[in-house]
Amino acid sequence: MLGDHLLRFAGFELDQQRAELRGADGTPIKLRPKTFEMLRLFAASGGRVLSKQELMEAVWPNVHVGEDSLFQCIRELRTALGDERRQLIKLASGGGYLLATEVVAAPAADPAPAERTATDPTGGVAPLPPAEVAARPQRAMFGLSRQATVAAVAGLCVIVMGLAVAAPVLKPDLLFKRTPPRLAVMPIVDDSKDARGAAMAAEVTARLTDGFAKVQNISVVAPRLAAKGGDGTAASLTPSDYELRGELERRDQSWTLRARIIKAATGEVQSVIAASVAAEEMDAQLAQSRLVAGVGHGLARRLNEILEARVPRAPVAGASAGGDKVAVEQALASINQTTRERFGAAQAMLQKALSDYPDNLDIAVALASLQMRGIQMVWFSPEEAVAVEARANATLEQALRSKPNSIAVLEAYCRFLSATNHFVESLVTCAKALSFDPWNGSALYLIGLGQVYLGRFDDALATFLQADRYDTPQASRWTWLLGAGMTYALMGRYEEALPWLQRSIAIAPGTGRSHFLLGAAYLRTGRLEEARAAIAEGLKLRPGTTRQSVSPPMKNASPVCVEAWERVVQAEVDAGLPEQ
Repeated sequence: MLGDHLLRFAGFELDQQRAELRGADGTPIKLRPKTFEMLRLFAASGGRVLSKQELMEAVWPNVHVGEDSLFQCIRELRTALGDERRQLIKLASGGGYLLATEVVAAPAADPAPAERTATDPTGGVAPLPPAEVAARPQRAMFGLSRQATVAAVAGLCVIVMGLAVAAPVLKPDLLFKRTPPRLAVMPIVDDSKDARGAAMAAEVTARLTDGFAKVQNISVVAPRLAAKGGDGTAASLTPSDYELRGELERRDQSWTLRARIIKAATGEVQSVIAASVAAEEMDAQLAQSRLVAGVGHGLARRLNEILEARVPRAPVAGASAGGDKVAVEQALASINQTTRERFGAAQAMLQKALSDYPDNLDIAVALASLQMRGIQMVWFSPEEAVAVEARANATLEQALRSKPNSIAVLEAYCRFLSATNHFVESLVTCAKALSFDPWNGSALYLIGLGQVYLGRFDDALATFLQADRYDTPQASRWTWLLGAGMTYALMGRYEEALPWLQRSIAIAPGTGRSHFLLGAAYLRTGRLEEARAAIAEGLKLRPGTTRQSVSPPMKNASPVCVEAWERVVQAEVDAGLPEQ
């Protein structure tokens, strides 16, 4: 039996009693409970391939989850194990995964009872003879002698006094662990007057519950149907801090989901979000996914803002309650716009707001995030980019210290790491952003981008497709469409790349890079005239682009990625991109 054993593999130690993974130096490696449970299953499987269904049923018993939850755990495990090349957690050819290394079981530590030890004259601990144990006075407390007990109590008093003195300068949650706020996801009310409405509402409720259950700084309370009346009303099983309530409607040719978060104690509405999908243009599964993501994304961000505001922080000099918020929201809406003019206008607006409120961290973070987009689009000169990166790094490090669980800060830092080619670190940061908003398509796009540069094309494609299933926020939609088309092209699957690139360009026609990739795809599928037209359009949008400048920076990229990009660039040159 391996139930109580330490499991050692590849320099790691998995302590099942403590639910802890430790590295070679004994340092604990933090894992979410579901991720730890998945690693425990792998380690105890004896090298057997575990199917996706088997993993999902074991890690999420009696809960319906999609494969995206499984993929997230796999990503987190590979990151924690430093398994960028996927040599430890391997994808099996027939589907499923396995831990591809030897696992050695060792008995868990079993400390000897205190009454069987005594102090050795040399300073060590020696076992007591059985007769001495039997004759020992019974006035011991917690296994300690009277003298030791007095000393322990005195020491405890000193510690308590020290904590009392330190309390004003320590964060409250360092002294007393905070109970996570409770969110009750109430059954979505079917107002559709459609035969499919009840089943649709039930599935949407389940998906919302599953999604918010992934948010790491809240606990989800399961609702129960009211015992009387049989009217389908529900109440939370245990008291909750917040409630999520909503209604599903069917009007004309669309389904509409309206949902809101309510403060349970007062009934005050904290946020209201609505999402709609065409009823006949997509299958039920995709419609449910997009409805849930449409409201879940907005509500998760609002809940994150509320919970972050509850954490005591030092006052920020110069902060304003109105104008800066408007500037931040308008600028963030412009981050994924692709024209240099819009970028310049947003940057000027934020710089003006920051000059008015120089100590406002929210404005500084928004400016850093926007400017990282400018670096990705090569809208700064090399000299400007160096200065922008340095300022952004300092701003975001300060923001992370102040707001380590803020979605906005984590997104900005993730974008910074991606723009500066720190791909492994970006995967970790983006995964943390997803742990507060599981429907965050922008974070998924940046994860997919990191996977591309690390040569993990299959993982990247799955990530971009997941972002497309969520389709939130819609302002970023063109990015994961471009990501999917780019990945198909890098994999040599040019025919499949075409519709994704075309859809991306239809939304955001001003990027230029999309047109170059489209030209490569057209050429490799035998459509020479269309290939030349696409390259010509790209050159119109990005004049002066050549073979040397068309590729994104390849610092820290894997050889697999570099080689694939060279093949794509050659196709672009064959379609008319200048050599120099």
